[in-house]
Order: sequence, then C-alpha cells, then structure tokens
Amino acid sequence: MTMRFRLMTALGLGLALAGCNTAGELVVDQGVGITAVRTACPAVGIPDYTGDITLFTSPTSRTFADLDLTAAITNLRSTCNESGERVYSEATFDVVARRQNTSGARTVELPYFSTVLRGGSAVVTKRVGTVRLTFADGQERARASAKAGAFVNRADATLPEDIRRKITRERKAGDADAALDPLADPEVRAAIQRATFELLVGFQLSEEQLRYNATR
Repeated sequence: MTMRFRLMTALGLGLALAGCNTAGELVVDQGVGITAVRTACPAVGIPDYTGDITLFTSPTSRTFADLDLTAAITNLRSTCNESGERVYSEATFDVVARRQNTSGARTVELPYFSTVLRGGSAVVTKRVGTVRLTFADGQERARASAKAGAFVNRADATLPEDIRRKITRERKAGDADAALDPLADPEVRAAIQRATFELLVGFQLSEEQLRYNATR
C-alpha cells in the first residue's frame, strides 16, 4: 500500500492528496534569479482514483455481468476572484454516466466532495454535494453539471515578504550565492508549502469503491 493510499484511507475522504501543477508555480526567469508568478487562487484538480465511480447490481459481485452504472467527472474548469482579502474560487464540472439496463426511466444521485487542502495534506474545509442524473426510458447515457466553491484567506496564501525577497532577488554571475537555488532552502520550501492551497473535487466513494478504483 502506498503512502498516498494510506492518506486517503486515514482521512476518510476518498482523496489522494496529490499536488496540482498550475501556472501559479515559481519559474526560472532566463536563468537569472527567480520570478514569482504565484497566485492566491487555489489550484483546482481531481485527486487520484476519485474521478469515476462504478455501481454494481450485486453488493458482493464485481463482474461485468453485474455492472449497473459507471460515471466520470469531466470538463473540470475554475474561476477565481482574488480582488478581496477573501479569495473565492469556484470549480464547475460535468458528470457523464452510462447504464447497462436501459429499460424504464431512472434518476440516480451520486455524492461528490469538495475539499480545500493547505500544503498538500492539511484539510481546511470539506463539503459533500449531490449530482442528479436522469435517464429517459431506453436512454443509455446521461449528463449533468455540478459546482463547488471555496474561500481562502489572501494572507494565508501570500508568501511573507522576506521569503519573497529570498526567491526573487536577482543573482549575478560572480555573486557568492549565484549558483545556489533559493528553493533548496528548507525555510523557503516550508513557506511555499504553507501558502499553497488546492480545491479538489471527486466522487465521495466508500472504502470499497476507492479500493476498486485503485486496484482494477
């Protein structure tokens, strides 16, 4: 069992607490110094193994013959308003589903979570919502949309000024520390981690469903 899977089970969130790489990272500016392009907006993503869900007609069987319905989260996108001291981020996404038995009309409600993580592992908030999918008689596929929003304090998502200076200070050839990577400094790394937030969404899975997704 990997550390990632142990974290998911221990938290009971159905989460793989993986980081999300976005344009808010630090980049090297033409090899001279480092330019901060971080944003207070949280990165938005889907944790490993939580982007799809499979339902079976039998509580004990996991064979194709007993397959009932499959659904997946797709088209995840986000908007963010960072004009105030409370930064608001909203994620919208679609859920597409396919059922095996197309006889009769049917409505299915699937639970999903949205959680804000700080530093890649600390759960700040968690909410659970429901997306409703409606199949007409004879219809095999259905689609629905859902959204999740969260607030992040700007102060918490902003690097301290002394840390920012360490990162962005221009280093010229010949300087004693010209070849030193400021991101290798444990203090800098810890500060960046504390100021990094993520808004993650996925299906609220049972431990058995999560295990199925991770091992199939």
